[in-house]
Amino acid sequence: MTLVYVGDILICIVSIMKIYKRENSIIRFVLRCVLMCLMFISCTHQAAPVSSSNDSVKRTMGISSPPCIIYRTRKDYSRNVPVILSPDKSKIVSYPDRKDINYNGTFAIPTPLAEGFLLDNRGIGVQVAFLSYTYEQYSRLAATPPATDLMSLILDKDPLTEMYQCGQRGQYTNIVQELNDLINSGKLSTCKKLK
Repeated sequence: MTLVYVGDILICIVSIMKIYKRENSIIRFVLRCVLMCLMFISCTHQAAPVSSSNDSVKRTMGISSPPCIIYRTRKDYSRNVPVILSPDKSKIVSYPDRKDINYNGTFAIPTPLAEGFLLDNRGIGVQVAFLSYTYEQYSRLAATPPATDLMSLILDKDPLTEMYQCGQRGQYTNIVQELNDLINSGKLSTCKKLK
C-alpha cells in the first residue's frame, strides 16, 4: 500500500469520525483502531538491501567497520609503534597504551602487501610518526610513558611516502588478496589518496 493511498484512507476515517463524533462510541472506537493500524502500516517500510558489484571489493550496506588504510614509508617502520602528531608535528596528540597494541590476539603490526605497501592494523593517519620502541619492547614497559617522554623517541616525523583509504575493512572477503590485486593491477586511483 503506498503512502498516497494510506493518506487518503486516513483523511476519510478522520472525516467519518467527525460525523459520528456524538453518535456512537463503539463506531468511534473501531474507527480509531483502524486509524491506528493504518498509521502503523504507513510508518513501516522495509527497504531491499542495496549492493553493487566490483571485482575487487564486496560492497555491503549497513555494516560499519574501520577504514581500510594502506601506505608506504621511507624506511621499514613496520615493527615500530605508531603515534599521531599534531598538524604542526610539535606534539603527540594520540598514542597507544602499552596494553592496547594488540590486534586479534597478536601485535598490531601492519600486514605486508604487494609493492612495499602495508595494511594498517592500528588506526593510523597522515599525521603518523613512529617511535624507536618496537611493539614487543613497548608491551614490556612497566607503564605507558607520557606523550612528552615519547616525543624524544620519534624516529621520523614524516615517514609516509604514500597513503590511501580503500573503503572500509568490512567490504572485503579476502582483504590481503583483494588489496594485492588492486595494487598489482594499477587501480589504486579507485582509492582515496590521503598522501
